Amino acid sequence: MASSCQPESDNDSDEESLEDPDRQAEDYFCRVLSRTSLQERPEHGPPEALPFEAPNGLQRGGRDLKKSPAASESGEMSLLLLLPLELILHILSHLDPRFILTVLPRVCRTLWLIVAEEMTWRIRVQKRVRARYPVVEQDNFDWPCACTELEEQLSRWADSGKKAERFSLPDGHFASVDAVLLLQGGSLCVSGSRDRNVCLWDLRELGQNQEKVKVKALGTQKTGTHKGWAWSLASCGNLLSSGSWDSTIKIWDIEAEGQQVGEIRGRAAILSLAFQPDILVAGSYDKRVSVYDPRASKPLIKSGKIHSSPVLCLAADEHHIMSGGEDRTLVVFDRRANAVSQRIQLENYLFCMSYKSPELWAGDNQGMVHVYRSHGGTFQRLKWFDVGHSSQVTGIWHSAGALYTTSTDKTMKAHVPTDPPRTLYTQPHNNVFNDVSAAGRTVAAACGSQTVEIWRFQE
Repeated sequence: MASSCQPESDNDSDEESLEDPDRQAEDYFCRVLSRTSLQERPEHGPPEALPFEAPNGLQRGGRDLKKSPAASESGEMSLLLLLPLELILHILSHLDPRFILTVLPRVCRTLWLIVAEEMTWRIRVQKRVRARYPVVEQDNFDWPCACTELEEQLSRWADSGKKAERFSLPDGHFASVDAVLLLQGGSLCVSGSRDRNVCLWDLRELGQNQEKVKVKALGTQKTGTHKGWAWSLASCGNLLSSGSWDSTIKIWDIEAEGQQVGEIRGRAAILSLAFQPDILVAGSYDKRVSVYDPRASKPLIKSGKIHSSPVLCLAADEHHIMSGGEDRTLVVFDRRANAVSQRIQLENYLFCMSYKSPELWAGDNQGMVHVYRSHGGTFQRLKWFDVGHSSQVTGIWHSAGALYTTSTDKTMKAHVPTDPPRTLYTQPHNNVFNDVSAAGRTVAAACGSQTVEIWRFQE
């Protein structure tokens, strides 16, 4: 496979998503808001049935938002709703998407129909990003949620990242930090280091009382949380797993102030982890992918050498386990068939993964980002992008509206996940970045300078 990305030709573009937005608006108006289409709509819409209390500041000139703006006090049609649809959409484009989703559907049936229509959000997204989106076409795509995330990402990193509060947490580790994971919506952060410790940070005190930010190093051993480098982290619900070069996986209960509730002894260094409600998957230095049930007295379910080199990254869901090895292969294990279903040979090895079906985003050792699509149990590489890193991509985090990458080129980058990704912000450092995690309003990165770097945004 080629390791560089060539620009897509116009003939390969998604015609529907790249169609002229104004033409889409006209078609939308004829289809959705004409008298005929409104009469044909089912009569179970929520606007009049939903109770609504206008928050403070949402009443203007004596008008109560409980009443539909489609009619004035005298019963006349509101002039606003007589405007062409493209003008209504233009007006809505100046409103926050969360306000549109939560308030406007309760105003009147016509606005509810506009908000409920997928094309409203497709047009809005297209005008914001002017690029193919999403990269992986999928059924039942949540356009309103994706649009909200995208606009928040664009707003947060505008003006060269000046809206972000940046913090450096230097007091928890005395060696390179190689793994980081945000928990509980970004209020807690966990970091793993070559000093053998896994540290838990309470970010709720961030910017208020810096001395209380660090909670503690997990575990009771004086020599550290592990006896080797703490290299990988994964969580599921309130449980956290940490993998180490000492060949152990330790399980911690975050709700119980980080108390250890389990330990699994492997055969070799644990380089990667993936945690699901029913299984814990580990990739190890001895080329094995091992599946455990951490609730059982004998947790090992299955273990096999499905790579010919160390297993560097993992992702999993209820159907598949995906593993990337230094042997330059991506292996897909079908959990239902209990067997390897696919083996993809690559030119470079994958170092990190971020997966939410049907999209798998991965970073490789040459600074490239790859996107795979899962369809019918088969994974296919759709795209590969140069996002501006000059060396190995060490961390990747992806959602519907945001993409973050870190690299040994000493940068952390924030992007929007379009085709191609649009880089919004680049944070240089005097040392390498080893991992990245995002949750809520918070982004965290593991740094080779013994620190955890935090970016936080206001509501």
